[in-house]
Amino acid sequence: MKLSKLAVALMSVGFATGAYATNGMNMEGYGPIGAAMGGASMAYDNGNAAMMNNPATLGLAQDGNRLDLAIGFLGPDVKAVCASAPCTGASATSGGDAYLMPAGGWTRKAGALTYGVGMFAQGGMGAEYAGSTWIGMADGMAQRSELGVGRLIAPLSYNVNDKLSLGGSLDFVWANLDIKMAMPGNVLMGLVEPTSTMALPGVPTVGRIDFSDDNDYTGKAKGTGWAGKLGFVYKASPMVSIGGTFHSKTSLDDLETSSRGSTFMADLTGDGAYTAAIGEVMPGRLTVRDFEWPETFAFGVAIQATPQTMLAMDIKHIGWADVMEKFSMTFEPFGMPAGTKVDFALPQNWDDQTVVQVGVAHKVSDVLTLRAGASFASNPIPDQTVNYLFPAIVENHVSFGLGYVFNKDSELNFALTYAPETNQTSPGMPMLTPDVEHSHSQTNWQVMYTRRF
Repeated sequence: MKLSKLAVALMSVGFATGAYATNGMNMEGYGPIGAAMGGASMAYDNGNAAMMNNPATLGLAQDGNRLDLAIGFLGPDVKAVCASAPCTGASATSGGDAYLMPAGGWTRKAGALTYGVGMFAQGGMGAEYAGSTWIGMADGMAQRSELGVGRLIAPLSYNVNDKLSLGGSLDFVWANLDIKMAMPGNVLMGLVEPTSTMALPGVPTVGRIDFSDDNDYTGKAKGTGWAGKLGFVYKASPMVSIGGTFHSKTSLDDLETSSRGSTFMADLTGDGAYTAAIGEVMPGRLTVRDFEWPETFAFGVAIQATPQTMLAMDIKHIGWADVMEKFSMTFEPFGMPAGTKVDFALPQNWDDQTVVQVGVAHKVSDVLTLRAGASFASNPIPDQTVNYLFPAIVENHVSFGLGYVFNKDSELNFALTYAPETNQTSPGMPMLTPDVEHSHSQTNWQVMYTRRF
């Protein structure tokens, strides 16, 4: 079991989660208030997580300062079963089954204006398999991937009047990536693009791309950039509020390792080993080209059905197709003349995703609120391109949670989310790779302490 260490300074910009997201690469909900309500969060006060959801709802908060400190746990259960020769029936379970993600934010509301700063994990994806599993049969070595994306956010919200609030945020975004991936040589050579300038002396039996560090919060390949959000929330009646938001596509630098931070390996002799002395092991720089987080549109409604009970529903559209057509990488061997490179492109061809999120909150007493919800979405990854190292196939969720008020200045909120198992089969390549049956379920939780002053 891999359990990320919590002893990391919360506001260190080096933090990013490398974990399994659940709406494609997105989390199912940001902050335990919204997460407990199926992720619905567009049209009511859900705390400082609003800067990840709809920043306009920060304008619904009470005057003064609010500090939220949170920790989230993701517990994915991912399996890959070989469904055809030569390994029919063999099963591999991902060793990445527990991840911790700290988050936090501070806001101050002064009259009509609310501003602050916060840091949240956006999401990611990945898996890790031992070399002793059938997935390691290519070269007997472990395979893994771990993509993490995080945001440092500066939000601003303005109450135009007692009904309308507008908001936005400027987001500093960073992404970290580790990959240890092996495949038959013919498959690897099929991914090489014509822009490559380095030729191998032959077709390898097996090829491997390898760049990975041992830090739970960083990756060997890193990139940073910017994004932004705009939103509104409008009180249509004393009982009904509507809200919406637009999250821009990111503008990230290419993710890069250091000049010797990656290794390209090729078994050219067929002896089942990578031998540096004969040029089968090459250190160099690995660049992931044109990786971005997609734009998102969301619209929601919150209904105060009774003084104690609120209902909420959001519809969200995530533009995966624009950013996940292919996963492009460039390897530049260390010590070679400038311009020497191998370009790879791993097809993805994701579809856009529409997510429906519904939730209910019931105030049992002055100090206790109970919440429940669900979300429904389609899997954005086609059968032909789903990969056991990138198993972002989860579709639906059910959630529960509660909020407990200690006094007028402090409270605790908690959410528990379960994603039922999703199954998908990817076809193999005859005589090269087998069919693979993928399965993925999750049990996640979030807890947040709030202090007002």
